Amino acid sequence: MTCSAPLIIGISGASGAIYGIRLLEILRGLDIETHLVMSRAAEIALIHETDLKAADVRALATIVYAPGDIAAPIASGSFKTRGMIIAPCSIRSASEIATGTTSTLLSRAADVMLKERRRLVLMVRETPLHAGHLKTLLALAELGAIIAPPVPAFYARPDTLTSMIDHTLGRVLDQFDIESGTVRRWDRALATRTMP
Repeated sequence: MTCSAPLIIGISGASGAIYGIRLLEILRGLDIETHLVMSRAAEIALIHETDLKAADVRALATIVYAPGDIAAPIASGSFKTRGMIIAPCSIRSASEIATGTTSTLLSRAADVMLKERRRLVLMVRETPLHAGHLKTLLALAELGAIIAPPVPAFYARPDTLTSMIDHTLGRVLDQFDIESGTVRRWDRALATRTMP
């Protein structure tokens, strides 16, 4: 796999559409090819959470696929990619991936990442979690997925919602060795900061 291979971005119907949107913006700025698949539920969440239309989000990606397009290149292991990020990832999508019940292109592409041993990062957005959710996430981790809930790092002292989102997404992109320039790295100065 070469560094020029595309990165698949999935956006599911969980709350937090802004993570997928901002991720596409960051990757566009880094000139990284993105292949986007949004679930139908994601389009509904988009209406409730942002002023954007689905077409606006699609315009941020290099290539876009319909959620039912199971003949898309990203549904095949022979199509080379860097991996996939689902931002945000609903529990429903996580459950489909964990069980191999791939009813949409979103879950099929994720399943391909697992079978091909490529990176699959799931920004699971649900709380609180019951035992069934936790068992699903454990199963995914055992299959090789990286579970990365969008948890803010307050040591970075975010001063805006965007800086908080960007730091979280930068840490997700670290999983692919992609330097986003959005992470305030922990260093000795932060570690030795003393109380007044």
